[in-house]
Amino acid sequence: MENIFPVAIGIGLAAACGFRVFVPLLILNLAALSGHLTLPADFAWIGGTYATMAFATATVLEIIGYYIPWLDHVLDTIATPAAVIAGTVTTAAVITDITPFLKWTMALIAGGGIAGLVQASTVAVRAKSTIATGGTANPIFSTMELAGSIIVALLAVFVPILVLVLVGIFLIWIVRKILRRLFKRANSQP
Repeated sequence: MENIFPVAIGIGLAAACGFRVFVPLLILNLAALSGHLTLPADFAWIGGTYATMAFATATVLEIIGYYIPWLDHVLDTIATPAAVIAGTVTTAAVITDITPFLKWTMALIAGGGIAGLVQASTVAVRAKSTIATGGTANPIFSTMELAGSIIVALLAVFVPILVLVLVGIFLIWIVRKILRRLFKRANSQP
């Protein structure tokens, strides 16, 4: 049971990486600096002051970039693999007391997987928004994604079980949506 909290924190931070890559890393860094989270030795660098400067700078640049109409699409192409990597790293950074093989397997599948799903969802919403509004609503979606990243990352650090439940609900919603589309296509073919 004690291992569920680090897993929940990792999955929550990974989900937040799907909204914004650097916000959860900065929140993880600040949680480690404040002593709220203890990182294992191989990830201690995430809790350092140089990492704070790097993550804060990257966070500001990422936030600004998503408010520039053409740059937000470029960032989406870069952010998709970056979110998977960040989700994997944040998950691995907080999971302790298990074998490295299991740790990295969980980090890649659970952390990288949920980060990729959330990122793919935001890319799809942004694409539909761009088509429907000519890009004029993209700043609204950027603000919502930023808020989502901050809220989910903070919940992951301070209320990890709640964020695990929310991620579970999101996964059920995504699976149902995918299955509906698949059945719709299968039923529409002669």
